[in-house]
Amino acid sequence: MNQRVAIVGTGVSGLTCGVVFAECGFHTAIFAEETGRRTTSAAAGALWFPYDAEPADKVIAWALETYKVLLDLSRDPQTGVSMIELRQFSRTAEIQIPSWAYSLGGSVISTEVEKSLTVNPVVFKAGFTITVPLMDTTIYLDYLADRFRNAGGTTSGNVRFKKLEDIDHEFDLVINCSGIGAKTLVHDVDLEPHRGQVAIVRKIDNLSSAIVCDDAPLMYAIPRTNDCVFGGTNELSDNLDVDPASTSRIVAECGRVLNIDKPKLLAERVGLRPFRKSGVRVERDRLRDSRTVIHNYGHGGSGFTLSWGCAKKVLKLAQML
Repeated sequence: MNQRVAIVGTGVSGLTCGVVFAECGFHTAIFAEETGRRTTSAAAGALWFPYDAEPADKVIAWALETYKVLLDLSRDPQTGVSMIELRQFSRTAEIQIPSWAYSLGGSVISTEVEKSLTVNPVVFKAGFTITVPLMDTTIYLDYLADRFRNAGGTTSGNVRFKKLEDIDHEFDLVINCSGIGAKTLVHDVDLEPHRGQVAIVRKIDNLSSAIVCDDAPLMYAIPRTNDCVFGGTNELSDNLDVDPASTSRIVAECGRVLNIDKPKLLAERVGLRPFRKSGVRVERDRLRDSRTVIHNYGHGGSGFTLSWGCAKKVLKLAQML
């Protein structure tokens, strides 16, 4: 195809769109201020699970489509995608299994299973289990970048646009995957920065499942190839500075849940989940210079979970031109 496509943003949404378009023959270039390990995506736990994104009907459909792609990718260890048991807990006496989870094998955690858990039994009252994809961001983001480059795509970092019309007119189509940056780039007042902080700790022996609890205080422990992600926070803030008090609380709570005393802290990361009050924005629009733009942002805490489903929707919108 001769159409030239410019993608703004090199997080998981931008990279996935880049792969989809480049492999379909479009001349595709990604532009971003931050790339690689400096993106919000690099700070994510990247466990597949719809979280902090609306509307539910569209989110679940895109998530399930992404699940299928990630399941295929998990068969190749070089992708950084693996299948892992997720144990979702509640500190109250009840927990509701989402209706979509049953089709993926979701089930209530029984008393017998609870006895075999590595978690502190006094912390949680109920839970369910489901096997889901896990993307190790230290591997998966590089995999996407390499796949994009191998398909002929190019990436330019340290690029900041004040408006989408500033993109060179050699590009016929613009895809806006700017995440929280869309708040200023396209003046979207519906975007909120939901601040997430995580602590990276040394790999934990005998922890083979992801432990998550959305009740306050939010906590999750996600074992990866070479380390473990402890979380987290979800607060309305655009502060990207690491908060030592939050790190201490995160490590203490995860340690209490997992019965681990003073796990070795390796790193701390902060990212801003791009939550959009009116829902994830995947739609076609026109720039003031009459070029077509397709927006793909507002995924909240579900960027990885929705990545392939949304990218394929973007491609369909582009093919309608």
